Amino acid sequence: MSMRPPDRRDFLKVAVSAASATVTAPWLRALSATAATPQAPAGWQIGCFTRPWGEHDYRVALDAIAEAGFKHAGLMTAKDPRLVISVDTAPEEAAKIGREVHQRGMTVPCTYGGRFNVQKSFDEGIAGLRRLIDNCAAAGSAALMLGGIGNEKLFDDYYKAVAECCDYAAEKRVGMVLKPHGGKNATGPQLREIVKRVNHPSFTLWYDPGNILFYSDGRLDPVDDAPSVAGLVTGMCVKDFRMTEEDGKPRKDVMIDPGTGRVRFPEVMAKLREGGFTAGPLVIECLARGELPELLASAKRAREFVEELAS
Repeated sequence: MSMRPPDRRDFLKVAVSAASATVTAPWLRALSATAATPQAPAGWQIGCFTRPWGEHDYRVALDAIAEAGFKHAGLMTAKDPRLVISVDTAPEEAAKIGREVHQRGMTVPCTYGGRFNVQKSFDEGIAGLRRLIDNCAAAGSAALMLGGIGNEKLFDDYYKAVAECCDYAAEKRVGMVLKPHGGKNATGPQLREIVKRVNHPSFTLWYDPGNILFYSDGRLDPVDDAPSVAGLVTGMCVKDFRMTEEDGKPRKDVMIDPGTGRVRFPEVMAKLREGGFTAGPLVIECLARGELPELLASAKRAREFVEELAS
């Protein structure tokens, strides 16, 4: 499948699309060309990140994700190293990780690679981000997920580095996606402003309804927030949220099965669909804590939940 390089007009179509339009970033078109699972509704890539198996080797996570019936595995945390792919990963190792995924009959819709060293210097930030992009390309990952930066003094340099690397990412056929993750990228309106600042079709959003609640201490309902990102969303971290108590103090928790907490997923999906997100990756990020058999059972239930959600 041939893909022309993105141009500024592509971005404008994304940024100001009508509510009924679908975001079609170049990397997403490539991912959509992969074979769909019999269970997944057309246009959706339902997957699971490695994070729930963060206390185990990433291959244990991949085995479980495949056994649970997924065809898409997102790369995030593992036991050692803490991130499956990071700026410190050698390209050869990233390629090996990608082969491990494909040997299990899966693809990689997205990789979270952590920091890219903009805290050291602007030039180091660009070099680190390029290494992450290279590693995603080597692993066959369709997108690199960014979490933003908590240090407001580095906010400008962080997104200047992202903007500087967008053309490079497009050349490598790797999308860069931003998720709500606290600080100045905790809400839909903040995310929209960042996309406007970067201004490139290779830079889009992955929505995370659990994080909208988490970083607002449960005050901002993602059902109310989701319309603010209309036309910008190309994927979603499927994550729930609840408040519990520990030693008499409130405790925020996202390590629960989707559909068991406060996120009203059907309503969130309805709002995102109205905003143009009608196809793309839906990748489960968190599950309830447990031993390997419990995690596998949770993963199977979560897959069925998301399949129903996407139908």
